[in-house]
Formats: sequence, structure tokens, C-alpha cells
Amino acid sequence: MNSIFQDTKVAFSLKSDSELERAYFLFKMIQNEPLVRIGTAVTNFALKAHLPVESLIRASVFDHFCGGTTATDALPVIDKMYSKNVHSVLDYSVEGKEDEAQFDAALAMGLKLLEFSKEKQAIPFTVFKPTGFGRLALYEKVGNKEVLNQEETAEWNRVINRYDTICKKSYEYKIPVLIDAEESWMQNAADDLIEQMMERYNKDQAIVFNTLQLYRWDRLDYLKALHKKAIAKGYHIGMKLVRGAYMEKERERSEEKGYPSPICKDKEATDQNYNDTLHYMMSHDNMAVFAGTHNEESSLLLMNLMEENNINKADFRVWFGQLYGMSDHISYNLAAAGYNIAKYLPFGPVRDVMPYLIRRAEENTSVSGQTSRELSLLKTERKRRKV
Repeated sequence: MNSIFQDTKVAFSLKSDSELERAYFLFKMIQNEPLVRIGTAVTNFALKAHLPVESLIRASVFDHFCGGTTATDALPVIDKMYSKNVHSVLDYSVEGKEDEAQFDAALAMGLKLLEFSKEKQAIPFTVFKPTGFGRLALYEKVGNKEVLNQEETAEWNRVINRYDTICKKSYEYKIPVLIDAEESWMQNAADDLIEQMMERYNKDQAIVFNTLQLYRWDRLDYLKALHKKAIAKGYHIGMKLVRGAYMEKERERSEEKGYPSPICKDKEATDQNYNDTLHYMMSHDNMAVFAGTHNEESSLLLMNLMEENNINKADFRVWFGQLYGMSDHISYNLAAAGYNIAKYLPFGPVRDVMPYLIRRAEENTSVSGQTSRELSLLKTERKRRKV
């Protein structure tokens, strides 16, 4: 690990001794894969049975990975992180809703968060999920160029209107909006719609950001094709880069339906794809990047590319991003060195945020080295404090 990421005093400067111990205990539990599976099943059962477990969840996993139940509830966390120059991206992490009332509610929440962000320098971006604004099956049908019936056409027009409403307001406020990526079979429709928004609102700077999941081997080619369109039509590209979050689902579906897997053959290929995309984006002036990564090597690469291309550390076109509750050694040490850093800060009712929390636990269990790295850093800091 590069020396910039080894300073645990800086990395955990905001954690009290009790918070440090809680984090250590939590990651020790997450390290145990069978325990995560059992805990997930028990938690789901308890919530469905309306057992009184919310206070226990909130005192442990929820408070470690989430800012609070509401945006206002998250303010102390936002202000605390900002005292160390770490910004926040408020992420309303309620998932799995599939009706028009919920889509309209998601839009209303997005607009509310824009107003919230307008008043807080600590919140430089907003974010939404495509399936927060429309049904996944509808995206799939549109992406496959299938003919929509009259009702579906009206439904898709409402999706377009939701995108335009939030992107237009983001443009007016000059607050960029990060649009998440989801399953590959719905992504074509989302890509096309986001491109329309980029062409409309990214004339002067990147306001609308798409997301590239770079465990997909085809995404760099997509970016290069998009770049040609952006040059021809005169707009900027904003991209959030991540490795990806639906690998098992993607592989299972491709095997089931008999098409080539969209996922890179192994982690090394994914890492190379991610780093190649960083190289490509940093060599072009009309691009802005939000590098969502918990990988030290990719973070170091981006730092070096900025230096090679004479890009100032504080240039608003380049951001490093991590999830709240993870990789503080990257976030806080880079912030202390003067780079733009933002933590994704999920919030929402405890019950509704559980799918997000379960994914975080499963990700930390399955991603090679993630939990052991967190534990090693926490051990180092515990030892340092006892000296």
C-alpha cells in the first residue's frame, strides 16, 4: 500500500475509541461468510415479522454504513466529515419500489435533496438510480427497441420527464447529478436517455454524469463512442467510474439465457479495464470523472495522471469517491492532501435501507481483501492509540 494511505491517525481521526471498537467488531463479524448469510436471513425474518430489531440494527450496521433515517438526521455526519474536507453525496437508499406513486416520490426526494445541497457546500453532488424513476422491465423493453403500447409509451414519457426535471434543476443550480448504473439488460435505455440529458445540459461543463461499471468488458468502447458524439455535438462528458455491483446476477442470467457474459473474465481484467478508462478520461479536456473506488492502486494512478496532465488537485472535474463506512484510509488521507473527496452517504428508514445494508455486508464478505484490509487498518489504529 502506498504510504499516503497508511496514516491511520488521519484515516480514523473522526472516530472515538468506542466507534473504532464498533467498526472493528463489525468487520470481524462480516469476515465470517456463514455468519453473514445467517444474519441476513434472521434479519429479513425479523423485519418481515415486525419484531423490534430496528434499534439493534441502527446501533450496529446501520449507523456504520448510513448517515441517518432522513437528510436532516444525516447533517451531523455531513458536517463532521466536512470538517476534514470530506464531502458527502446524499443517497436515498430505498430500493425495490415499482409503482408510479413511488417514482414520483423519488423525483420529489431528488428535488428536495437538490434544494438541500444548494445550501450546503459540503454536498457537491446529488444522485439517483434509474429504477427509482421507472420500471426495470420498461427500460429493458425500450433498450431492446421493442414496440411499446399506448400505456407503456405514456409511462416511458413520464420517465423521460422525471430525468429532465431533475437534470434541468441540477443545471440551474450548477450541482452535478450522478446517475447510477444497474443491470446490463436495462442499461442501454438508461444510457440513451442520459446521453440526451448530457447533450442538453452539459454544454458548458459536466452537470449530468452517467456511471460506467467497469467489470463489464464493453464499457470503455462505449465511452469512446460516446466521446465522438460529444465532440461532434459540443458537450462535456461526466462519468462516475465503478467496478460494479451485480456480478453474480449478470453471470447467472447470461448462462441461463445463453448469451456471452458481459463481465470481465477475472478481477485482473476488471482492474485493467478500470485503469485504462482512467487513462482515457484524463487525457481529454471535455471530460469530468468521479472515480468511485476502494482500490489503492487505482487511486494512486489517478493522482499520478493528474500530475502528468497538470491538473490541479482541487480541479472540480476530478473527484475521488468511496462509500461511507468503508476505505477511510483512502478518503481522509486524500482529503488531507488536498484532493476532492466525496463519500456516498446513504439514508432512509431502517427497514427500507436493509437491502442496501445486506449488499454492503455481502460485498465486504465476497470482495477479496476488502474486509481484511479494513481490519488490518483498524488494528493498527487501535494499537497506536494504546501506546
